[in-house]
Amino acid sequence: MAGGNRAENPRTSIWLAEEKPSPRRRAAADRAREQQGSLDRDKIVAAAVRLLDAEGLAKFSMRRLAAELGVTAMSVYWYVDNKDDLLELVLDEASGEMALPDPDAEDADWRDQLRQLAHEYRGMLTRHPWVARLAGQYLNIGPRSMRFGDATLKVIRRSGVEPSRFSGSLGALFQFVYGFATVQTLYAERCRAAGLDQRQYLKEVADTLAERPDFAEQYSESVAMTQRFRDEPMEELWARDFTVGLDTVIAGIEVMRDRARDEVS
Repeated sequence: MAGGNRAENPRTSIWLAEEKPSPRRRAAADRAREQQGSLDRDKIVAAAVRLLDAEGLAKFSMRRLAAELGVTAMSVYWYVDNKDDLLELVLDEASGEMALPDPDAEDADWRDQLRQLAHEYRGMLTRHPWVARLAGQYLNIGPRSMRFGDATLKVIRRSGVEPSRFSGSLGALFQFVYGFATVQTLYAERCRAAGLDQRQYLKEVADTLAERPDFAEQYSESVAMTQRFRDEPMEELWARDFTVGLDTVIAGIEVMRDRARDEVS
């Protein structure tokens, strides 16, 4: 598992470290210069993202990455000190894919902007399932991640929510998105492991439950729901459920904002 003791130390992050060559980098310098050619940190990060998308976090290693790039592992270490640093870089790289609304647009509806941010976050998490693990493992304070965080805070400020409630309101929103996207990606992985597409998998589950009288009798609501969904395109089902859940959370933020105002008055 990547990370070592880094998650235990709030002062340890590539984004907080001074830029200076490490002994490991100096030792690798001569060989790197011979092999690197057009190699640079951006290309290493891009290759790492592709590899993580294709093979997942469990199989990722610096040696495997070097083979993908066609260089030695020591050549990679010329640009990044260790695996932890690289994983922080790829985490921030993925965060940079999210399109941000203009948080200073006074005429924009803050609810719509929160919806955009939530959809962008979900899209990033489902494109890169490994992000969910890394986001909980590292500080996630890279420049792209911080821009996303600042944008969300500016939007929620325009909503009229009391500042002391910012973190709770945004926590409810993005924990919903995080959980929804994680369930979606785990379901996709389960279907791939079974050799079925998502609709076929759900249909088989629904049919299996329907064939069990004990389930149908004891858990009638759950069995009935699987029957309703068995023939529905999964992308439409995911999109509808996400929209309903997202609107519910945003409506809840608004209700709680108004309730807090009423308590003060």
